[in-house]
Amino acid sequence: MAALPPHGEGVAGDRAIQQALETAWPADLDTRDDRELLTAGRQLLRADATGIGRTQWPAYFRDTDQAIAPAFASTRFRIQAAIARRDGSPDRAVVHLVWAGCDRGGTCTDNRITDLHFTRTTSTTKGGSSAWIWQPRT
Repeated sequence: MAALPPHGEGVAGDRAIQQALETAWPADLDTRDDRELLTAGRQLLRADATGIGRTQWPAYFRDTDQAIAPAFASTRFRIQAAIARRDGSPDRAVVHLVWAGCDRGGTCTDNRITDLHFTRTTSTTKGGSSAWIWQPRT
């Protein structure tokens, strides 16, 4: 396994983190699902951390959550690495994200880890097309 960069390495270390994730958990989703899940996972994490795009996730953010100030400024937040993998069955997946951010108090931390879980649904109104929806971890 590739060596992980030291904390505080910044953007220069992100590629090594991505490679370490990909080596540790080999891909097991088709390209379309992988791309869809990574996009959704990144958007959901960004909405949670920065507040940007929370209205796209009504099941995740209740109406009262919309008024809560985000912990991180969008300019001081970045996703260092991300992978999407099956989570026990073909219709369940987890997006594993490693990210960095500086909170409102000025404390900067990298290598934060967030796992977001999704379930595949099949829409009968869209000709049987599937979509991934966020699921709370039970």
